[in-house]
Amino acid sequence: MNQWKIYAMLVFVMFAWGANVSLLKYMVEEVAPVTLTAFRILVAGLVVVLILWKMKLLRKPTPSEWKYILLGTLTNVVIHHYFLNMGLSITSATHGGLILGTGPMLTAIFAAIILRYFPSKVQWLGVVLGLAGIAVSILVGSETMGANLGDFYVFLSILVQVLSFMVVSKAAKTLDPRLLTAYMLIIGAVILIVISLIQEPGAIKQFSSTTPNFWIIFLASAIVCTAVGHLMYNYAVGQAGPTKAAIFMNLNPVFSLIISALFLGEVLRLNHLLGLILIIAGVMLGSGAAEDLWKKRQQIRRKSNA
Repeated sequence: MNQWKIYAMLVFVMFAWGANVSLLKYMVEEVAPVTLTAFRILVAGLVVVLILWKMKLLRKPTPSEWKYILLGTLTNVVIHHYFLNMGLSITSATHGGLILGTGPMLTAIFAAIILRYFPSKVQWLGVVLGLAGIAVSILVGSETMGANLGDFYVFLSILVQVLSFMVVSKAAKTLDPRLLTAYMLIIGAVILIVISLIQEPGAIKQFSSTTPNFWIIFLASAIVCTAVGHLMYNYAVGQAGPTKAAIFMNLNPVFSLIISALFLGEVLRLNHLLGLILIIAGVMLGSGAAEDLWKKRQQIRRKSNA
């Protein structure tokens, strides 16, 4: 696929994921978080299967591919969505969006370690700036321990999701990432449903007392943000690699902050904006994007002077 189409796809996914933070925050106020995410993931998985069936991409995985599917299911679906929804049930969408913005930085670090390419001094500086951004935006002015616990849950969710991108990148050598997404969502949904029945018995009845607006938001989150979003992003990871695709996650907290303020009426404070600046600076340095831009400019100057 054309490189610019991949980039446009990633921008759309970041908008969808940024919006999804606010949508999830709204829904977990109506339905218990694990039960909500279990059925939301199930709907997303069925939609992805339908899309791939139409595209004639469905096939049985080989025995060696199943290990990637199961590992991706645990990290990308079960643990990620479990802690994301649990976290958003006790913290703000603003905080959640800012924490999710550390994805590129974490992706660069794990990709470097797993691929045996260790970060440079500039990338480590990015790590420090990113962590400082989290501290400024979340810890400064935090009034309750519950919010801190929720922030920690959201951080765990992005941490395991980043690890899942490594799995997707390796699996893409033989397994279409879109097909991988379908299997992960369906299997992950079944596991989450079992967990919800144990942790939140009877919570499924809460769906019956929701409003039509809730169902519109539920379907938008399941179909657009989760099904289409994961389908596109995992495909982009397979095409461009996890580090390059992760650079676009810089846009995630920007969209999340704007939509949280407009949709949920959350107040953006100075520490949030300062934290956002530090996180963006951190991911630009930590992902290696800043170094790449600097090297390209140096090459252009040398050619012009030659």
